[in-house]
Amino acid sequence: MAAPVIDDVTLPQMYADPYPLYRRMRREAPVAFVKAANIHLVTRFDDIMRIERDHETFPALDRRSLQIKAMGHSLMRKDGDAHRRERMVIEPCFRPGTVKNHWGPIFEGIANELIDGLMPRGEADLFTEFASPLASRCLLAVLGLPNADWRDALWWSQALIDAVGNYGDDPAVWARGKAASDGIDAALDERIPQLKADPDPSVLSAMINDPDPLSIEQIRANVKVIVGGGLNEPRDSICTALYGLLHSGQIDIVREDDTRWKDVFEEAVRWIAPIGMYPRRVARRVEIGNTVLEPDDAIGLSVASACHDETYFGDGGSFDIDRRRKPHLAFGAGPHFCLGTWVARKQVGEIAVPFAVKRLKNLRLDPEKPARLGGWVFRGPLSLPVKWDA
Repeated sequence: MAAPVIDDVTLPQMYADPYPLYRRMRREAPVAFVKAANIHLVTRFDDIMRIERDHETFPALDRRSLQIKAMGHSLMRKDGDAHRRERMVIEPCFRPGTVKNHWGPIFEGIANELIDGLMPRGEADLFTEFASPLASRCLLAVLGLPNADWRDALWWSQALIDAVGNYGDDPAVWARGKAASDGIDAALDERIPQLKADPDPSVLSAMINDPDPLSIEQIRANVKVIVGGGLNEPRDSICTALYGLLHSGQIDIVREDDTRWKDVFEEAVRWIAPIGMYPRRVARRVEIGNTVLEPDDAIGLSVASACHDETYFGDGGSFDIDRRRKPHLAFGAGPHFCLGTWVARKQVGEIAVPFAVKRLKNLRLDPEKPARLGGWVFRGPLSLPVKWDA
């Protein structure tokens, strides 16, 4: 049958909380055209896994992509050899050994410096005063852009992800995205000659010093896609993990058992997937979830919904580090599986979250300032006010 149309949900409702819509869709219409977003959403785990395993039918390349419009044509919107070539150039920067031995000590130094500054105060908004600067400074190190200010990078990232999620076609959002894009280009133009003369383990250095270096257009697009996902994802995961531990009361578990941090990280990104949806294009007529999709239909893979699919996760709306672990889709699947997975696990799961819990004694939510969350294409805490014993 043709895709059902959902026309009783608004973008502000989805931003505030998309999970009621996802529950309804998984139950009644797992593939449906959501009018407010102008896209077919796919919401069940098994359907998304099928799509991610069939890139001939569901290619990443779609010239209508908001990501291409906002960031340029990065490897995220390429398939086959074109995707593999660009991915292989930068993949060594993200290998577990490189992350552990090179990036890990840098991340630790940044985290400890930030916590040192916070400790005497006894209260803070960890979103703005810990997770945001930490994620931004770590990202600039990995990218190889020490010439950029972390505050600028934070603004660039938000402006770009707002543009990628601009399904309402707001001109002001496009203008901010263009300004961010221009700022990144200027930083790259300054840094590239330096890295040609003095290479380092960074992503930018890898792209320009490869035996078959990427073009300036490829470099710019890939840096922008990394600035988008590579900053907001760890920032939001840090706050999600801390909020989940504090909100659920399970922080006492990790205070007593130092082996549970991996469980905390994986449950946090499953509970609130920081990148909640990404697009694909339909290349040929196909049936998914009893719904017929036609060539050139734009579909959105709602991994946030898949990570709550009752078939696999039971009460997926609850944060529970004792949950029986099963594979989730917070990092995608298939050839486009997130390159930054090991960086995120190190930065968030092994450094930022445990350092904050261990060093900020009696860490707790601020009872007078509730945390705020928002988003559906990208989702996470917008503020995390907390207190501790100074």
